[in-house]
Amino acid sequence: MRHRIAGLDGPVHYIDFGGQGKPLLMVHGLGGNALNWMAVGPALAERYHAIAIDLAGFGQTPLYHRSATVGANAELVNAFIEKVIDEPVVLMGNSMGGHIAVLEAADHPHRVTECILVDPAIPIPLAHAPRPDPTMLGVAAAVSIPGLAEVIFERRLRDMGAETLVQRSLELVCADPSQVPADVVEAHVQLTRERGHLGPQGSRAFIQASRSIALRMADPRFWTRVKRVTAPTLVIHGSLDRVIPLAAARELVRRRPDWTLRVLEGVGHVPMMETPDLFLSVLLEWLADRIASEPAAVS
Repeated sequence: MRHRIAGLDGPVHYIDFGGQGKPLLMVHGLGGNALNWMAVGPALAERYHAIAIDLAGFGQTPLYHRSATVGANAELVNAFIEKVIDEPVVLMGNSMGGHIAVLEAADHPHRVTECILVDPAIPIPLAHAPRPDPTMLGVAAAVSIPGLAEVIFERRLRDMGAETLVQRSLELVCADPSQVPADVVEAHVQLTRERGHLGPQGSRAFIQASRSIALRMADPRFWTRVKRVTAPTLVIHGSLDRVIPLAAARELVRRRPDWTLRVLEGVGHVPMMETPDLFLSVLLEWLADRIASEPAAVS
């Protein structure tokens, strides 16, 4: 696992898990980072050249003079594929990263050979919208008030400490946070400590992205993008996801019946962290089926 920096209108940090195969690019979600994939990256590197990117303003990629909106980070992912990887990729995104994967696959189909959406942040059917959690309502209210959000997020890190903040985050996105491997938790705690020295830059990126993904999830034009995706697509979704309910994934594959949905029972929003072995078994089975179904090359 090597940490690397690419220059794309500013520094972009990514983790190169190694591997000599076809490139597989992993994109994290809102508030996430490239370390979200560290429990599955080494195994994927046995079959692919596995890479995980930190989007602008997240992980170890500074916001710099860039924007952290969904659109801006979708452009960053496209530039990374074009200029750093320089060949078509298997594109995998979790949550907001899944939304970005749909945008990339729709707008640049020649750059995406297969698409994997992991609990993607997509429009939620109104009948299945989750009951708002009081804590999340408070966060949403703060995000809507310029200036207040930055103060609240910086204070939360200062008052809670990195360990508690990571644990609270895992409690939100996991059905059973105790299943997350200890080394994955520790890596996130260390990164959270480091990001605590960024000042308002870190909270600014989170707020920009939060507002942006909320607007995009309410925009029906997203379904036009879904129709334009030509890459074979796998949707993996935890049955106990409290952030994006399973009903959203079912609606997605109802609109695209040619896509495959695999539901992980008893799992939350980040299955690659919570149940990495189960996640890998489902993902690699689908990818193997894809390879087996491809016509043999004629020499």
